Amino acid sequence: MLFCSMPYIWLLPTDDKKEVNPSEVYNAPVYKTSIRRGTLSTTGHSTNYVLSIQLPVEEHTNSDHWVRRGVAMLTQLDD
Repeated sequence: MLFCSMPYIWLLPTDDKKEVNPSEVYNAPVYKTSIRRGTLSTTGHSTNYVLSIQLPVEEHTNSDHWVRRGVAMLTQLDD
């Protein structure tokens, strides 16, 4: 498994939502641990899943490029 650093992300809640072209972003899932499984909660999501963060993608790639590679973000690393 390859780990790359991501800069700190400050989540600031706002009321306005900017419309983004889906081909210009990758909805990166954020998990608590690198084990991407957990028990399903009543919402249908894994208990290990936190949220998705929209990351901009370069022009020569699209979100499918990152989906096929299984790219995700983690809140903690395994020891």
